[in-house]
Amino acid sequence: MKFALALLAVIVVALIVPFFIPLGSQPEGVDPNNNLPWQVESDNQGGSTVFGLKPGVSTLGDVRQKLGADMEVAIIAEPEELGSLEGYYAQVPLGFVLAKVIVTVDASKDAISAMRERALKAKHMESTTRRITLHPDDLAAAENMPVRAISVIPTVNLDEATVIQRFGQPDERLVLSEKRVHLLYPKKGLDVLVDGGGKELLQYVAPRDFALLREPLQATRDDKAAGQ
Repeated sequence: MKFALALLAVIVVALIVPFFIPLGSQPEGVDPNNNLPWQVESDNQGGSTVFGLKPGVSTLGDVRQKLGADMEVAIIAEPEELGSLEGYYAQVPLGFVLAKVIVTVDASKDAISAMRERALKAKHMESTTRRITLHPDDLAAAENMPVRAISVIPTVNLDEATVIQRFGQPDERLVLSEKRVHLLYPKKGLDVLVDGGGKELLQYVAPRDFALLREPLQATRDDKAAGQ
């Protein structure tokens, strides 16, 4: 029995350690106990704060100040779609957690259309998705635009039990497939996708804007149910 418990402990450590920044190697100025993904504060007025940022209020420039200057900004567009204005970090420390971070800018369709007309180039990403580089004037203007959503992809896979341990019991659980389930926390403005076949995804919006996360999920589930 003791051997089984010891073996279980080794497995747990092997799964969790890659989620953390190695001891003593935190970037200068990073507090390993602050700005963690589960440290979400709601203001009871429809707003929230996570990573020192307020979704729907903080600007792209605020994100750059909080998370680092090496953010890439571009319009990301699928074929036949206008696209969205996004900021991207390949890897950033969130407390002691390492993650990819994508922020979606709250830019109007007209603004994005005008930016596309002035864009310098379009680079193809995976499949046929395009990454459209902004004109320097638009890049500067984007710094003052508010961020609508913050998406986080941890560097390690998480299971549902770990998510619940950190964030608490979800208000709602939407199952999309055998391996993919969304844990919804409307009071936090948070949707956690637990994906047994891929990477987990945490999406944050202001609680007052939670419908932006939930409605597309419900529509997807309804469509799948109708097709069965």
